[in-house]
Amino acid sequence: MGNTGKNANCSIHNIYKLDGRVPVAKAIPFGLQHILAMFVSNLAPITIIAGAAKPALTTAQIGVLLQNAMFVAGIATMIQLYPVWKIGSRLPVVMGVSFTFVTVLSTISANYGYPAVIGAVLIGGLVEGTLGLLAKYWRKVITPIVAASVVTAIGFSLFTVGARSFGGGYHEDFGSAQNLLLGSITLLTCLLWNIFAKGYLKQLSVLAGLIVGYVLAIFLGKVDLSLIMSGGILSLPTIMPFKPEFHPGAILSACIIFLVSAAETIGDTSALVSGGLDRQITGEEISGSLACDGYASAFSALFGCPPVTSFSQNVGLVAMTKVVNRFTIMTGAVSMILAGLLPPVGNFFASLPDAVLGGCTIMMFGSILTSGIQMIAACGFEQRNIVIASLSLSVGIGFTTASEVGIWDIFPPLVQSVFASNVVAVVFVMSIILSILLPKDMDIKKMEG
Repeated sequence: MGNTGKNANCSIHNIYKLDGRVPVAKAIPFGLQHILAMFVSNLAPITIIAGAAKPALTTAQIGVLLQNAMFVAGIATMIQLYPVWKIGSRLPVVMGVSFTFVTVLSTISANYGYPAVIGAVLIGGLVEGTLGLLAKYWRKVITPIVAASVVTAIGFSLFTVGARSFGGGYHEDFGSAQNLLLGSITLLTCLLWNIFAKGYLKQLSVLAGLIVGYVLAIFLGKVDLSLIMSGGILSLPTIMPFKPEFHPGAILSACIIFLVSAAETIGDTSALVSGGLDRQITGEEISGSLACDGYASAFSALFGCPPVTSFSQNVGLVAMTKVVNRFTIMTGAVSMILAGLLPPVGNFFASLPDAVLGGCTIMMFGSILTSGIQMIAACGFEQRNIVIASLSLSVGIGFTTASEVGIWDIFPPLVQSVFASNVVAVVFVMSIILSILLPKDMDIKKMEG
């Protein structure tokens, strides 16, 4: 009996190991926690992009896309966890539909129609995936201080996302007393669980907060339980719901934003490896994660969906809990696939109120920022690194703040759509330019002076 208890204890601790064996019953709660943390954010971009389409998409068409998005996100996550050839990183990366593309794809949707979005995503995904496979030829451009600056920028960029969710999301009752109460109680539950839970259960604080917040939301009338059983029991994903259309302007815009997304993926995976595995990311892991990002996005286009990419919410969750076990995250990916096949499961996940999600994620987003700061510290505070990090972050955050966004007005619409509201894109470009132009021996010259 003593050995049995010891083995069980070892298997529990395997959740902190990439390839450790974890009992299914113990793995499922952690996997669900990852999926619940990103589920609403995975669906929201589709609604926004489809809403901008001219001609407008019907409610039924949007419903098909939402179902397909869940299925595609689950498949893409499985490929990241368990690579196919060189596509995938073998890291606990959770994939989902990205907000990074919303502005550009909404513009394409409004100007050319939704089929043009699919054509642009299909080509852009193939471009990013191929660049990922060739990463060894250009990866040296992404120096450690560049990656650290991008991770820090990702943390900053998510603060407003967390605040928006905390207040109730993009609904008329944003900032209402009910939403603030929901967000606060959910956050308090996460904090108290973190303080008083013992052992591995401590790492389930987000799931505890989501459950308490969801139950409270039901009592407050914020959840329509009748919608959960709508749509039947089983529904297979629809392949090619839209025939792709190819417009050069749309494809160029999409390819540019795919490069920005690649920078975010490098930052996300670097933060995940640094915060969850306490080491530096390898070239193979960067190459595999980017290849999966790109080719999975092309796969997503075949199901009529926007691009999928690594989710920063889940990077924050890994940084906070240190749960990196691939099998554990895989149970979440399976849940996502089931959500795409079983409408009641998908409807249940989708019914999670924004305020509850915000109460859980607002602390996780702070974890990404601290991971970036730790990465900057690990690079060292030589003069060159200080200049790269401080200047790229000050320009990136300052120039993309909502009150100062008019600074981009003199630039062409394409430049504005890529950079004006995207702190990560600006920090990425600035840090790379500075890394290339600044002399390597700045500190030596300073000492000699």
